[in-house]
Amino acid sequence: MEIYNCLIVEDEPLAAEVLERYVAQIPFLQLKGVCRDAIYAMEALKKDRVDVLFLDIHLPKLKGLDFIRTIGKSYQVILTTAYKEYALEGYEHNVVDYLLKPFEFSRFAMAVNKLRPPGSVAPPVENGIARERAYLFFNVNKKKVKVYLDEILYIESIKEYIRIHTTDRSILTKFQLGQVEEMLEKNNFIRVHRSFIVAKPKIDAFSAISIELGGKTIPIGRSYKELVGNNLAIE
Repeated sequence: MEIYNCLIVEDEPLAAEVLERYVAQIPFLQLKGVCRDAIYAMEALKKDRVDVLFLDIHLPKLKGLDFIRTIGKSYQVILTTAYKEYALEGYEHNVVDYLLKPFEFSRFAMAVNKLRPPGSVAPPVENGIARERAYLFFNVNKKKVKVYLDEILYIESIKEYIRIHTTDRSILTKFQLGQVEEMLEKNNFIRVHRSFIVAKPKIDAFSAISIELGGKTIPIGRSYKELVGNNLAIE
């Protein structure tokens, strides 16, 4: 059995305690220490061999994503944060997983099961973005459901919920369309209406007033026409 030496970098004592408890329940994880900020973590990395970092994003002195840029690609990183809006940026740094606080042990176990054997080569990266398919987890019926971004056709707002339409299914989750728009803005998605976000690569046809994709016609909102026109070159 491969053993992964891990370091927790977390400034919230309660969150650090939860991670310590979870780590102790995984036979192949060996905790090397807990650091309250990234500066102390840098020193800890010099003293021991560490394979995995459980890293909070909002840390004092040096933020988690800046810390990743500082240490390079020598470590496998699992981000732990209360801020969902950094998910896609995290994956651009080739992190193993993104755990949104508060998370259950089952979700933690899913994340550590993605770890590569110590010393193995990370997935190839082009222009700073891993070739591994990007995805997000959404709450559906008390479960976390994985949705690959390249399967999404469009997302529809339904009051305080959104319905995510993919190539083979649709899921309903409690989320605001504006929040998911921020998460997707760097991944070829565009807001075309107050109630709709569409995947640009999935567009089959468009006009000045509507977009067609996946057999569905999506209206272009009046206040979004200029934005859509600039993105899709509507004349």
